[in-house]
Amino acid sequence: MTEHRTPLAATLEWDGEQQFTGFIGKHEVSMDGAADAAITPVQMLALAVSGCMAIDLVHILERGRHAATSLKAGFEGERATTEPKRFVRIRLHFTLTGPMKPEHVERALQLSREKYCSVWASMNPDIELETTFEIR
Repeated sequence: MTEHRTPLAATLEWDGEQQFTGFIGKHEVSMDGAADAAITPVQMLALAVSGCMAIDLVHILERGRHAATSLKAGFEGERATTEPKRFVRIRLHFTLTGPMKPEHVERALQLSREKYCSVWASMNPDIELETTFEIR
């Protein structure tokens, strides 16, 4: 049986041109379809999937007593050439430092991708996702 939580509530207000302000609880974020005044919704999605997997990595590694001392995520997204120009291929590269072995990071990435990252799980399943990493 699937557990259901309270739905996520958000509001969006048009600020003119292609600009909007979004509100979720006490948090506020700006978006701009033209990328003049703020990032675009697609750019926000790139940050969302990167952030979701990075948060998972930090959490999973900490639980396994392999805490990262730093983490940087790089995102490269390939988009379709026709509308709606959705992502068709994503490459995420994580650079980490800390007392961990490659197999620790590989396992954490696998768990994030297959079980924990709700952003990735919400995206179209035919998007190719490649994840790589390096430990410094």
